[in-house]
Amino acid sequence: MNDFPLTAALSRRHADALPAEADVVVIGGGIAGVSAAWELAGKGLKVVLCDKGRVGAEQSGRNWGWIRVQGRDPSEIPLVLEARRIWESWAQRLGPDLGYKVVGVTYLARTEAELAEDEAWLKHARAHDLDTRMLSRAETAERMVNAAPDRWIGAMQTASDAKAEPWVAVPMMARSLAGAGVTIRESCAVRSLIVEAGRVRGVVTEDGPIRADAVVLAGGAWSSLFLRAHGVDIPQLSVLASACATVPLPAGFDGAASDPQFALRRRADGGYTVAPGDTHVMYVGPDAFRHLRAYLTVLKSDWRSTKLRPSAPAGFPDAWSTRRRWSPDEATPFEAMRILDPKPDRKALDGALTAFGKAYPTIGKPAIRAWWGGMIDTMPDVVPVLDTIDSLPGLTVGCGLSGHGFGIGPAIGRVLADLATGGDPGHDLSRFRVSRFRDGSRVTPGPAL
Repeated sequence: MNDFPLTAALSRRHADALPAEADVVVIGGGIAGVSAAWELAGKGLKVVLCDKGRVGAEQSGRNWGWIRVQGRDPSEIPLVLEARRIWESWAQRLGPDLGYKVVGVTYLARTEAELAEDEAWLKHARAHDLDTRMLSRAETAERMVNAAPDRWIGAMQTASDAKAEPWVAVPMMARSLAGAGVTIRESCAVRSLIVEAGRVRGVVTEDGPIRADAVVLAGGAWSSLFLRAHGVDIPQLSVLASACATVPLPAGFDGAASDPQFALRRRADGGYTVAPGDTHVMYVGPDAFRHLRAYLTVLKSDWRSTKLRPSAPAGFPDAWSTRRRWSPDEATPFEAMRILDPKPDRKALDGALTAFGKAYPTIGKPAIRAWWGGMIDTMPDVVPVLDTIDSLPGLTVGCGLSGHGFGIGPAIGRVLADLATGGDPGHDLSRFRVSRFRDGSRVTPGPAL
């Protein structure tokens, strides 16, 4: 099992020699990029995956580890149902160390208003014949073993939802991918696209060019910076999400659950991943100012849970000092920060741990094995961009997964692979088109659940 955090100080697992040519180059070694590379290789294509740092080291390895359909935007539901099936196939292929297990996801309610908000989502569950249901106070207490009996008045649960171990799963998947013959190279930033006659013909990496007729960008929080350097503007921003791992604790609740004060997931090592339930931090940089109008709707609806900080640390994608332009023969911001490793919001985490201790008085406030932060790339409507880029034929983009990426990632990868090769993505992707931000469409955020 990999230890956390994954940092650039760890030796490279993947240092394959770069070929001069490939069919497709995938930029980014997170869950979406690795999944896309797997699907492309399954089509018999020659695939190269480049990551500026380490596979799975940014948000794909720093999330809560939930694989959920519950609470999703309605347009995401078919994708995440497909993703759960793909996760099951990965679990069969890689074994129990992947951490995949069907344990259910539970949204816990302390007030009637919270319960009503959950109940409002049931119409989407019924439309897709999901096993989501509301739990009574007694049923909730029975499920949340060892919890204070008066903590929650009820809950919403989807029993078929699952979990996996984030910082273990994606590197495991990449090792399987490498074993199948796919070229993977870590510490290899893609500096720019090769564009000839208005069409993408490959990439320039820090270790040399690769000719290819198709490129898939799955660069997480760095995607907007890369695209803007090529004249493509998307309103992607990033928010800091913090989490921690407790020491092993007494056996009890085995699933994934949250209330507004904290979220938890039982981990394979016997501890819990604990995080603030609905608190995040946004660093205000030049992109935040440029895209303020696009984000007004979601900020108005979610302002209590958003902490604004005046500037991002040096080297972050939207830091004031981060360069927006460079030439292919010079070092880029992607090389300057191999792994986006933000400091966690310790105050918010302490509040979550205190709430955990009150909810589980027989356990109390737990001791911590590790703290960490991660940058979630988001969009104004809190759903991703999954699309080809008209102005750059040959480029396919999957980004803005908005904190939903780990669970849905395998299906995102499959969709990106089909888009990149001109295939049928198999889903209605109109909600995820990049043009929605410039064609006058109203920004309608998905459920904040």
